[in-house]
Amino acid sequence: MAEGAKKTVKGEQTRALILETALQLFRERGYEDTTMRAVAEQAGMSLGSAYYYFRSKEQLIQAFYHRTHLEHVAAADEVLRTERAFRDRLLGVMRTKLQTIEPYHRFSAIMFRTAADPESPLNPFSEESAPAREEATEVFAQVVRGSEDRRMPRDLEAELPGLLWMYHMGIILFWIHDRSPGHVRTWRLMERTVDLIARLVALSTLPLMGPIRKAVLRLVTELREPVGATEA
Repeated sequence: MAEGAKKTVKGEQTRALILETALQLFRERGYEDTTMRAVAEQAGMSLGSAYYYFRSKEQLIQAFYHRTHLEHVAAADEVLRTERAFRDRLLGVMRTKLQTIEPYHRFSAIMFRTAADPESPLNPFSEESAPAREEATEVFAQVVRGSEDRRMPRDLEAELPGLLWMYHMGIILFWIHDRSPGHVRTWRLMERTVDLIARLVALSTLPLMGPIRKAVLRLVTELREPVGATEA
């Protein structure tokens, strides 16, 4: 193995060690009570070395978000390659999402206390979370693009990936608070709402639904704009 490749592998191993150590301490002490110094000491390295790979605790969590995203992409690959109906593609992507995040249920509950703060950089809607948000939205864009149900109106097709991302965040929030055995209530909610979404998308192709669809999408656009932008 070339020297440069060895350094790359070692660097990735060190990053993984720091991340795993941080996640362990977050579980044991909570996010707020875990410091970068504690992470470095637990990982057996200097604080400067830890900061070389992660500049803050927030970066550690963003790395965790990215890792779970990659796990989801790998798990959803077969669904996106083989399924063609919009409903089946969405159902498969949502199933694999719940399957891949299941090992992190307790940790997600701990992180929710911080991520729920609108001012937190870990909030899913924050600027710092934009890369993770965009990566996840792209998965839903693939759900739409690869669907054989291509009769859906263009305006809905453009907005649907973002709307599906918000929908999946709602399912995850329910899952975080779900205490039913095997989180069966979350699975039931997800499967039934996927059916409802597929029916609504199908209904959107009807001419009579045009004005309602346009009104809903206009509202979505307005809500996404900064306050005061529409009055400018």
